[in-house]
Amino acid sequence: MEAFWISLGVIFVAELGDKSQLMAMTFATRFKTWTVLLGITVATTVVHLLSVAVGGLIGDALPTTAIAVVAGLAFLGFAIWTLRGDELTEEESKKAQRTTRNALIAVTVAFFLSELGDKTMLATITLATQHGWVGTWIGSTIGMVAADALAIVVGRLLGKHLPEKVIRYGAAAAFAVFGILLLGEALL
Repeated sequence: MEAFWISLGVIFVAELGDKSQLMAMTFATRFKTWTVLLGITVATTVVHLLSVAVGGLIGDALPTTAIAVVAGLAFLGFAIWTLRGDELTEEESKKAQRTTRNALIAVTVAFFLSELGDKTMLATITLATQHGWVGTWIGSTIGMVAADALAIVVGRLLGKHLPEKVIRYGAAAAFAVFGILLLGEALL
């Protein structure tokens, strides 16, 4: 239980103001809340399971530079995709309201990539070297999902008051900044 509570608290605080929290807010303005939260939960569960495995077995042997470069390039791609925008026909719009599979995949992949080599992943690895892996895994996952759920609530409230064009440009800018930061950290 000690590993659970320590991990929950550390990761919740580490996630506040993190880029993935901003992503959660952005996604929450475009997709249903439960879809975004489910995508975050799936990605976080997998990334934190990998983190505790690494922390428990080999500690500090992560190729973070390569991971950061791939994630940075992916974020730049997300920025271009977001700027380009998508126009839906009326039939596609009705279909999009009925299904959330594509949104779930987009959110899950984006969060998975953004968390690889992120401070919360590294914090989880560090915690796993000092505490039990099960408690660390569950606590860190719940801490991150709780922090991002808070961002989703804020994102949903803001999304109702902002024009779609502002949201699209803001999201593209956020993805571009994250991509540049990840590339900068990896290459400098």
